[in-house]
Parts: sequence; structure tokens; C-alpha cells
Amino acid sequence: MSPRDTGSSFFHKGKVWHPDMGSAVVSSSGYHQIVLDGYSDTKHTPTGKSIDSVPFTSGGYRWVLKYYPNGSCPETADFISILVSLDQEILRPMKVLLKFSSKLQYFSLNQVVPTPLAEARTSVFSSGRMVLGFDKLIKRIDFEKSRLMGNNHITIQCDINVVADTSVPTPLLEEVPPSDIRQHIADLLLSKEGADVTFQVGGEKFTAHRCILAARSAVFKAELFGSMKEGGTAYVIQIIDMESKVFGAMLSFIYTDSLPKMETYSMDEGEVEEGKGEESMWLQSLLVAADRYDILRMKLICENKLRECIDVTTVSGILTLAEQHNCPGLKEACLEFLKIPTNLEKVLMADGLDHIVQTCPSRVKELLSKFAS
Repeated sequence: MSPRDTGSSFFHKGKVWHPDMGSAVVSSSGYHQIVLDGYSDTKHTPTGKSIDSVPFTSGGYRWVLKYYPNGSCPETADFISILVSLDQEILRPMKVLLKFSSKLQYFSLNQVVPTPLAEARTSVFSSGRMVLGFDKLIKRIDFEKSRLMGNNHITIQCDINVVADTSVPTPLLEEVPPSDIRQHIADLLLSKEGADVTFQVGGEKFTAHRCILAARSAVFKAELFGSMKEGGTAYVIQIIDMESKVFGAMLSFIYTDSLPKMETYSMDEGEVEEGKGEESMWLQSLLVAADRYDILRMKLICENKLRECIDVTTVSGILTLAEQHNCPGLKEACLEFLKIPTNLEKVLMADGLDHIVQTCPSRVKELLSKFAS
């Protein structure tokens, strides 16, 4: 024999006052019915074994009714037990009013009247108490003698009222810390723990991790997992045409996703322009390295910072760089700067235009086009 579920007959949201709950406020409520079409067949169910309803939703949560014809444990073997199982996880305890009743059919009045099986009970469901109800709902012998059962047929209704009660203690939730994966990866570069590749740049050696380099650069991936795959830390890769401080800064970006700050010193007013020129050269070197190893984010960051460095003394070098390393946005910024007559005049006086003509003569035509527009 298995139970039939008639389902939840209604679901109500809002604040309502329940007479059995004193001043507690009901936030949601509903009921569910389970029908047993052969009560006598269930009497052979062993004590502690339940007949379960299908999962249903009531009061905004998912539940399962557990019907024990011979009690839920040896101490309640003479009773009918009905428990309610919360069929989902919850973050905080919640107070629930449970009430069970059996449906009686009064044919003379043509009415179906619910008859309580026990007093309503308020229970607190939490992550550690997911099954609650009535272990001693009614003595089995009393139930069989009563008129609650008719023609070997029982309809049991469970009313569920979820209470919005601030008296239910809320467990303290630990605050989730911000992501620190970037710091952990950066620490690998500093500690060199697990490093499996070595580079020689100028007179300085750098150790790093193949997997991290390959994940960040398609060029490194092709080199380290291609022809150099079998090499270990004992095998030193020579890097030419790059300063060691530039290679070190590029490694730092690969591990931290941010450019290291350029070393600066306190400058007198007359040295400010010279310092700006040094910053421009530093950023240009980093852009060349980023383009060489296909590190797009680093290249774009350098481009944006170089826009702020464009002046009379730097524009020719930056424009040449933008042409050689395919930086259309940076090139456009340089041309817009030169489009201003006073700026162009100062560049001509400094022979900066000669450098542009020698390195990328096609840009002169673009510059003339800018003036024409």
C-alpha cells in the first residue's frame, strides 16, 4: 500500500494572525494532505519504518510527510507517529507551527470537517534539526476505535505555518574575505617555490613557473611547451635585446596583473621634464616587451599611460613606437597633438619631425591629412 497525495490546497503569503500562536506573526502558510486507501495494510509496517509522501511545497519551503503506523521508535510502538521532514537546506533556524488533522465526511451535512489529531505544536527547524513532528500523535488502538477512520480509508492533513519571529536565534555568519588569489600567485614569484624554468637576461637570472607563464602568454606557451619542453631549471634560456629590469617588470605583471611602480627620486623643478621623459622611455620599453610576448593587457596599459606622456620632447619617439608595434589609438593621440600648430612648431624647432620622417615617412602624409581636415 502506498499513500496518495492530494497536494497543497492553498498557499498564502502575507501577515496573518493565527489563534494558536499568540502574538507570533505568520509570514507564510499552507497545508498538504496524504491519503491512505488501506489502513489495515499499513499495520504490518515495522516500528521505526515510515511511509513517505512525495515532496511538496508549503509555506514557501519543500517538505516530506513521514507516516509511522507503528511508531517512529520502540518507545512509541503503540502510537501512530507523523513527522515532517524539511527537504531542503536553510541558512538560519525558522519557527514553524505544525498541526495534523483527519478529514471526516458528514454525509447528512454534505461537509468534510477536519478533526484535530493533536494540539498544534511550534517547532524550530534548523540545519541540525530537519525532522520534527508528533512521535505520539494518537494511540493506535484509540484511533482504530474512533470514527476518524472510515471504511479502511484515512485522509491526514498537515497544516504548516512558517513564523516570522525574531526570537529565533540567527547564527553568526563569517564574513567572506576578499579574493587573495593574486597575492598567492605573486608570492610564488618571490619565494621561487616550485619554479621550473630559468632565464638569463643581461647579467641577471630569473626563475619562474612554466605553467603560469604559458597561461598568461601565448608566446611563452609555444616556447616552453614546444622546443624547450624538456628543459628544466638547469637549462637557462637566454633573453637578448631586453634589459633585465624590463624583463623583471614583465614577470611581475604576469604574476600580479599590474605594472610595478617605476623607481622615482625627488626632483627639483628643473628635473621634472627629464623625469617625464624617463617615464616615457620606461613605458615604451615595457610596451615593446608586452608586444613581443603577446601580453595584451600589459600592452594596453602602457599605451594608455603613454598618452599622458605625450609632449614636444616625446611625441616623435612615441609616434614611431606606435607605428612599429601596431598601436592605432596611441598613434592617433600623437597625430592629434601634432595637429595643434604651436605643438608642431616646437617639434620642428627640436628637429623631432626629422626623426618621424626617417623612421615612418608614411606618417607625414597622415599628419598633412590631419591639417587639411
